Amino acid sequence: MKRFVGAGMSVGALSREAHETIAEALNSFGGKSNSGEGGEDPARYGTIKNSKIKQVASGRFGVTPEYLNSAEEIEIKIAQGAKPGEGGQLPGKKVDAYIAFLRHARPGTTLISPPPHHDIYSIEDLAQLIYDLKMINPRAKIIVKLVSESGIGVVASGVAKAFADIIHISGHDGGTGASPLVSIKHAGTIWELGLPEVHRA
Repeated sequence: MKRFVGAGMSVGALSREAHETIAEALNSFGGKSNSGEGGEDPARYGTIKNSKIKQVASGRFGVTPEYLNSAEEIEIKIAQGAKPGEGGQLPGKKVDAYIAFLRHARPGTTLISPPPHHDIYSIEDLAQLIYDLKMINPRAKIIVKLVSESGIGVVASGVAKAFADIIHISGHDGGTGASPLVSIKHAGTIWELGLPEVHRA
Protein backbone atom coordinates (compact mmCIF):
# COMPACT_ATOMS: atom_id res chain seq x y z
CA MET A 1 0.00 0.00 0.00
CA LYS A 2 3.04 2.33 0.11
CA ARG A 3 2.18 3.59 -3.39
CA PHE A 4 -1.41 4.46 -2.46
CA VAL A 5 -1.92 8.20 -2.06
CA GLY A 6 -4.85 10.49 -1.45
CA ALA A 7 -5.69 13.54 -3.52
CA GLY A 8 -4.39 17.00 -2.55
CA MET A 9 -7.28 18.55 -0.63
CA SER A 10 -6.74 21.43 1.79
CA VAL A 11 -8.38 22.28 5.08
CA GLY A 12 -10.93 24.77 3.83
CA ALA A 13 -11.86 22.77 0.78
CA LEU A 14 -12.52 19.98 3.31
CA SER A 15 -13.52 20.36 6.92
CA ARG A 16 -10.84 20.01 9.58
CA GLU A 17 -12.40 16.73 10.74
CA ALA A 18 -12.52 15.21 7.24
CA HIS A 19 -8.95 16.29 6.47
CA GLU A 20 -7.60 14.73 9.67
CA THR A 21 -9.64 11.54 9.23
CA ILE A 22 -8.30 10.99 5.71
CA ALA A 23 -4.71 11.45 6.93
CA GLU A 24 -5.25 9.08 9.85
CA ALA A 25 -6.85 6.43 7.63
CA LEU A 26 -4.09 6.52 5.00
CA ASN A 27 -1.33 6.51 7.62
CA SER A 28 -2.90 3.54 9.38
CA PHE A 29 -2.37 1.22 6.39
CA GLY A 30 0.87 2.68 5.01
CA GLY A 31 -0.49 5.06 2.37
CA LYS A 32 0.15 8.79 2.06
CA SER A 33 -2.29 11.67 2.40
CA ASN A 34 -1.71 15.02 0.70
CA SER A 35 -2.12 18.21 2.73
CA GLY A 36 -3.31 20.29 -0.22
CA GLU A 37 -2.05 23.86 -0.52
CA GLY A 38 -3.61 25.16 2.69
CA GLY A 39 -0.94 24.33 5.24
CA GLU A 40 -1.40 21.98 8.17
CA ASP A 41 -1.78 22.32 11.91
CA PRO A 42 1.67 21.93 13.55
CA ALA A 43 -0.02 19.86 16.28
CA ARG A 44 -0.42 17.09 13.67
CA TYR A 45 3.29 16.83 12.82
CA GLY A 46 4.80 13.55 13.98
CA THR A 47 1.38 12.02 14.76
CA ILE A 48 -0.86 9.63 12.87
CA LYS A 49 -2.74 12.72 11.58
CA ASN A 50 0.31 14.11 9.76
CA SER A 51 0.03 14.28 5.96
CA LYS A 52 3.11 12.63 4.46
CA ILE A 53 2.80 14.69 1.27
CA LYS A 54 2.94 18.45 1.72
CA GLN A 55 1.88 20.70 -1.12
CA VAL A 56 3.53 23.97 -2.12
CA ALA A 57 1.62 26.24 -4.50
CA SER A 58 2.34 29.70 -5.85
CA GLY A 59 0.48 31.34 -2.94
CA ARG A 60 2.77 29.54 -0.43
CA PHE A 61 -0.14 29.26 2.02
CA GLY A 62 1.01 27.74 5.30
CA VAL A 63 4.50 26.89 4.02
CA THR A 64 7.03 27.01 6.87
CA PRO A 65 10.29 25.12 7.53
CA GLU A 66 8.44 22.91 10.03
CA TYR A 67 5.72 22.16 7.49
CA LEU A 68 8.29 21.11 4.89
CA ASN A 69 10.31 19.03 7.35
CA SER A 70 7.25 17.04 8.42
CA ALA A 71 6.92 15.66 4.86
CA GLU A 72 8.10 12.49 3.17
CA GLU A 73 7.24 14.02 -0.20
CA ILE A 74 6.82 17.68 -1.18
CA GLU A 75 4.55 18.43 -4.13
CA ILE A 76 4.96 21.63 -6.14
CA LYS A 77 1.58 22.43 -7.65
CA ILE A 78 2.27 23.97 -11.03
CA ALA A 79 -1.30 23.39 -12.17
CA GLN A 80 -4.49 22.06 -10.66
CA GLY A 81 -6.52 19.14 -11.95
CA ALA A 82 -9.84 20.89 -11.50
CA LYS A 83 -8.77 24.01 -13.37
CA PRO A 84 -5.56 23.91 -15.41
CA GLY A 85 -3.95 27.32 -15.69
CA GLU A 86 -5.46 28.64 -12.48
CA GLY A 87 -4.28 28.56 -8.89
CA GLY A 88 -6.16 27.43 -5.82
CA GLN A 89 -9.18 29.46 -4.77
CA LEU A 90 -10.83 29.71 -1.36
CA PRO A 91 -13.73 32.16 -0.93
CA GLY A 92 -13.44 34.58 1.98
CA LYS A 93 -16.58 33.26 3.65
CA LYS A 94 -14.79 29.92 4.16
CA VAL A 95 -11.69 31.49 5.74
CA ASP A 96 -12.49 31.25 9.45
CA ALA A 97 -10.03 31.88 12.29
CA TYR A 98 -8.60 28.33 12.15
CA ILE A 99 -8.03 28.35 8.38
CA ALA A 100 -6.52 31.83 8.62
CA PHE A 101 -4.13 30.50 11.31
CA LEU A 102 -3.07 27.61 9.06
CA ARG A 103 -2.55 29.85 6.03
CA HIS A 104 -1.02 32.85 7.85
CA ALA A 105 -3.83 35.07 6.60
CA ARG A 106 -6.71 37.15 7.97
CA PRO A 107 -10.18 35.67 8.52
CA GLY A 108 -12.69 36.55 5.80
CA THR A 109 -10.03 37.22 3.14
CA THR A 110 -10.41 35.42 -0.20
CA LEU A 111 -7.26 33.37 -0.77
CA ILE A 112 -6.13 32.72 -4.34
CA SER A 113 -2.84 31.24 -5.51
CA PRO A 114 -1.78 33.25 -8.56
CA PRO A 115 -2.19 31.40 -11.87
CA PRO A 116 1.08 29.48 -12.33
CA HIS A 117 0.94 29.67 -16.15
CA HIS A 118 1.33 33.46 -16.14
CA ASP A 119 5.13 33.55 -16.08
CA ILE A 120 5.44 32.75 -12.38
CA TYR A 121 7.53 29.65 -13.05
CA SER A 122 10.20 29.40 -15.69
CA ILE A 123 12.12 26.12 -15.76
CA GLU A 124 15.01 27.99 -14.09
CA ASP A 125 12.70 29.20 -11.32
CA LEU A 126 11.35 25.69 -10.89
CA ALA A 127 14.85 24.20 -10.72
CA GLN A 128 15.76 26.72 -8.02
CA LEU A 129 12.62 25.90 -6.03
CA ILE A 130 13.31 22.16 -6.29
CA TYR A 131 16.87 22.76 -5.11
CA ASP A 132 15.70 24.92 -2.20
CA LEU A 133 13.17 22.30 -1.09
CA LYS A 134 15.80 19.56 -1.25
CA MET A 135 18.09 21.66 0.89
CA ILE A 136 15.48 22.25 3.60
CA ASN A 137 14.36 18.59 3.63
CA PRO A 138 16.93 16.31 1.99
CA ARG A 139 14.91 13.20 2.93
CA ALA A 140 11.83 14.21 0.94
CA LYS A 141 11.13 13.35 -2.68
CA ILE A 142 10.09 16.35 -4.76
CA ILE A 143 6.97 15.99 -6.88
CA VAL A 144 5.89 18.43 -9.60
CA LYS A 145 2.17 18.32 -10.38
CA LEU A 146 1.17 19.04 -13.97
CA VAL A 147 -2.21 18.79 -15.70
CA SER A 148 -2.81 16.81 -18.85
CA GLU A 149 -2.97 19.30 -21.72
CA SER A 150 -1.69 19.43 -25.28
CA GLY A 151 2.05 20.06 -25.13
CA ILE A 152 2.53 18.61 -21.64
CA GLY A 153 5.45 16.50 -22.90
CA VAL A 154 7.65 19.54 -23.48
CA VAL A 155 6.83 20.92 -20.04
CA ALA A 156 7.53 17.56 -18.40
CA SER A 157 10.93 17.37 -20.14
CA GLY A 158 11.89 20.64 -18.49
CA VAL A 159 10.61 19.40 -15.14
CA ALA A 160 12.77 16.27 -15.44
CA LYS A 161 15.81 18.41 -16.27
CA ALA A 162 15.08 20.47 -13.14
CA PHE A 163 15.69 17.25 -11.12
CA ALA A 164 12.19 16.56 -9.86
CA ASP A 165 11.93 13.05 -8.39
CA ILE A 166 8.32 12.47 -9.47
CA ILE A 167 6.15 14.04 -12.19
CA HIS A 168 2.47 13.85 -11.23
CA ILE A 169 0.07 14.11 -14.17
CA SER A 170 -3.40 15.09 -13.12
CA GLY A 171 -6.47 14.76 -15.31
CA HIS A 172 -9.11 17.30 -16.22
CA ASP A 173 -11.44 16.37 -13.38
CA GLY A 174 -11.09 16.86 -9.67
CA GLY A 175 -11.50 19.74 -7.29
CA THR A 176 -13.15 19.79 -3.90
CA GLY A 177 -15.99 22.23 -4.34
CA ALA A 178 -14.05 25.36 -3.37
CA SER A 179 -13.73 26.43 -7.03
CA PRO A 180 -16.29 28.34 -9.08
CA LEU A 181 -17.94 26.33 -11.88
CA VAL A 182 -16.56 28.69 -14.53
CA SER A 183 -13.05 27.57 -13.58
CA ILE A 184 -13.56 23.82 -13.72
CA LYS A 185 -15.59 23.21 -16.87
CA HIS A 186 -13.98 22.23 -20.19
CA ALA A 187 -10.38 22.61 -18.99
CA GLY A 188 -7.57 20.14 -19.62
CA THR A 189 -7.75 16.57 -20.91
CA ILE A 190 -7.85 13.12 -19.34
CA TRP A 191 -4.61 11.92 -17.75
CA GLU A 192 -4.56 8.91 -20.09
CA LEU A 193 -3.74 11.32 -22.95
CA GLY A 194 -1.10 13.26 -21.04
CA LEU A 195 0.83 10.25 -19.75
CA PRO A 196 1.88 8.78 -23.14
CA GLU A 197 2.84 12.25 -24.41
CA VAL A 198 5.13 12.70 -21.40
CA HIS A 199 6.70 9.27 -21.94
CA ARG A 200 7.28 10.00 -25.64
CA ALA A 201 8.98 13.30 -24.77
